[in-house]
Amino acid sequence: MASQPKWEGKVSAKLQNATADQIWPLFTDFFNFHKWFPTLATCSGVHGTNGEPGCIRYCAGFSIPSDATSDHTVKPVAWSKERLVAVDHDDHVLSYEIVESNIGFKSYVSTVKIVPLGPDCQVGCVIDWSFTVEAVQGLVLDDLVKKYDVGLQRVSRIMEDCVLGN
Repeated sequence: MASQPKWEGKVSAKLQNATADQIWPLFTDFFNFHKWFPTLATCSGVHGTNGEPGCIRYCAGFSIPSDATSDHTVKPVAWSKERLVAVDHDDHVLSYEIVESNIGFKSYVSTVKIVPLGPDCQVGCVIDWSFTVEAVQGLVLDDLVKKYDVGLQRVSRIMEDCVLGN
């Protein structure tokens, strides 16, 4: 059986008033991402130690629709279980994969990198969020990238407001 074609996407958000060192701990709090992602109703740990490679979180209620029911009645809440696969605290990079879900994502891997700005790394930062996934039936890659972009822009504003005390 031939494998599905891979989709790749990347979105970025520039924060003017928060440094990479301020934003990084918010991303490594892997079990509590719902604090920053408005459409995520819940996010909680189901295995391992929060922020350590191998830990798994359960997320539910995001904007990616769940697989349709056979009779097209009310869809269940969209959910996924995600494993943190790598964390590099020095370079502010983490990667995670979806290990189980009802949103149709297969072979999904995502990487978040927080890039410091300025000569002393104290003039803001850029959040880069990239992913690869097998082509998803019923979705269009450009639309999926737009959803990620909208989500990251919201997340970055909320995180920046938090570190500024707003």
